[in-house]
Amino acid sequence: MVAAICAFCAGVIILAHFSPNVPFLSGIWEQEQNFQDFLQREGRKAETHSEFAFLGIDQTSLELPPFSPEELASSRALQLMKERSYPWSREVWALLLDRLFAAGARGVMFDFVCNPPNDGDAVFHEALERYRDRVVLGANFDMSRDIPQAVVPNSTLIPGSPLQDERVGYVIFFSDDIDRKVRSVVYTITDRLLAQLPPHPSQEVYYSLSARMLAKMGHAADVPQDFSAHKFRFSANEAYPPVPLYEVFDPKLWHANYGDGAFFKGKILVVGASSQVAHDFFATPMSPLTPGPTLHLQALAAALDHDFLYPTSERTGLILVGVAGLLAWMLIAFVRRPLVCLVALIAIAAAYLGFARMAYDRVGLLVVVVPVLSAFLSGGILSLGFEYVLERMEKNRTRRTLERYVSRNLVKEILENPDSFYSSLRGVRIPVTILFSDIVGFTGMTENADPEKLVAQLNEYLSRMTAAVFEHNGTLDKFIGDAVMAVWGNVSSRGVAEDAKACSHAALAMRRELEALNKKWAAEGTAPFHIGIGLNHGDVLGGNIGSQEKADPTVIGDAVNLASRLEALTRIYAVDILVGARAAELIRDDFDLRSVALVQVKGKTQPVEIFTLIGAKKERGDREFLERLETYEEGFRKFRERDFAEARILFSQFLEFYPDDALAKMYLERSLEYEEEPPDPAWKAVEVFKKK
Repeated sequence: MVAAICAFCAGVIILAHFSPNVPFLSGIWEQEQNFQDFLQREGRKAETHSEFAFLGIDQTSLELPPFSPEELASSRALQLMKERSYPWSREVWALLLDRLFAAGARGVMFDFVCNPPNDGDAVFHEALERYRDRVVLGANFDMSRDIPQAVVPNSTLIPGSPLQDERVGYVIFFSDDIDRKVRSVVYTITDRLLAQLPPHPSQEVYYSLSARMLAKMGHAADVPQDFSAHKFRFSANEAYPPVPLYEVFDPKLWHANYGDGAFFKGKILVVGASSQVAHDFFATPMSPLTPGPTLHLQALAAALDHDFLYPTSERTGLILVGVAGLLAWMLIAFVRRPLVCLVALIAIAAAYLGFARMAYDRVGLLVVVVPVLSAFLSGGILSLGFEYVLERMEKNRTRRTLERYVSRNLVKEILENPDSFYSSLRGVRIPVTILFSDIVGFTGMTENADPEKLVAQLNEYLSRMTAAVFEHNGTLDKFIGDAVMAVWGNVSSRGVAEDAKACSHAALAMRRELEALNKKWAAEGTAPFHIGIGLNHGDVLGGNIGSQEKADPTVIGDAVNLASRLEALTRIYAVDILVGARAAELIRDDFDLRSVALVQVKGKTQPVEIFTLIGAKKERGDREFLERLETYEEGFRKFRERDFAEARILFSQFLEFYPDDALAKMYLERSLEYEEEPPDPAWKAVEVFKKK
């Protein structure tokens, strides 16, 4: 099933590649482009060429700061720029070329098209002729038409066929269709490619602005001649800041900022718009507002440094997606440890990301990442989730099965902490609280009752008693016929006091449940049950006890035996719950107790104090009884102190209000007996029982 999940995930992602219009799924492949853009921003940047510069037609150049008449008189270009708004007389560009080349500039590219005739065309034409081996003018293509039309410099500037002239290169960058971002440069293109026609021997080849300048720089061999779009690595956003054009013509700034032209020596310059109003900005992986002229400098740098990016081929990408699904299956199927698998999934994904970053930085390889990791992680995580669900279902099934035979908290410990549980089965000495309950006279009931009805009644009773144990986090140790043995503190403990209190709450719950059952059975005409419950606390030996063929996790020891004896003594003292001394000390703060006797049971050499459990203090119901009980307790103390006359009076006072109280009656009778015939001087009010 794991293999099917991983194969499904990989198959869905592969299918999404061929179904780009499917909602959500297509986003997996679209996000790959976003990841590659992220690599551009965060990864290694292209080298910044100090010999490149951008002369920007900025807002200051368009409006010009105030100049004195003397300053304007000293600069013909400033006069022309002042005379009228942009576009200026093209004599400005001729003057610019003269100034730059006189300063030692190596080449100038104009990132705009001088198409309509304008003043100064003749002068500019002469400058283009003088510097024909160092200047490139821009051309463009009108892509809004069915067949793109060339927009070229007018014939006064470049006569003949401008696009074939070595001084003309197209300025257009083709953006991606989906998000309109520029990520690549086409250095050469043909007229038939522009018209989306198949190649032909008679096709005309056009060169980009950067390709023309590369040839003039002596790097024609570095220009790709394959008519393809080449993704390139971008420089940092601030690599080529614009130099305000007007500053070249301002004598004081020419001197102060550019060292009388020394700054431009050996420079390759691009002249173009840098003002916001010109809207010559493009979205790129680096920024949504990348100045168009700087793209030509980026294209120059990419060709000179051979710093292109190489996307993974479609076939390789699909293979990688399939391998990712296979790897996820192998990891989940063979490791079989969920936490280790999860860590491995994260580690492998991180390693793959690191490899992708390294491949980009070092060799410009754009490894497919998002679809591959989507297949790998989705396959792995879904498989882990499926395995987890199966494991939980199996664990729940096992839990439900086991809970039919052993205590719920024991099942929980086995399933959730198996190592700890199994180590405890070797034998440990632990303090626990034990509860024994038994049905009074059940053996006699089996002789005359209808077997089927009695078994149904017993099962109903045991279900309610077991629920009371589980509700208070006890461990059902065993059923002994109609008897129930439960333990607190053997499987898990909240502290000896809390364990004893939980056991006491369970005993009270058993009392309430039996009262409810007896009412129900009485209405049905079924004989009621009466039970005795013994509670005791002490150290026991816990472990897996039995034979090699069958063993049970249980507890043994003197404390267990005493709990069983206390349950039997409930018949003697006519109470339903008896509590040993150690358990009583642990619960006294939260429960109301009543003194019963000082007994020495069979097998014990020391007497123990026993009490009966009245109820939880926070749930006090009969407050009058608790107040009258102080009279009983005072009589009990007087009885032990051999003041039998005073004890008789106190017990009689208590019986005036509760004439059917069995304990008070018993001690009244004994007080009368001992008052007439005092016991031996060694008498300690200990009742010795020779039988279980």
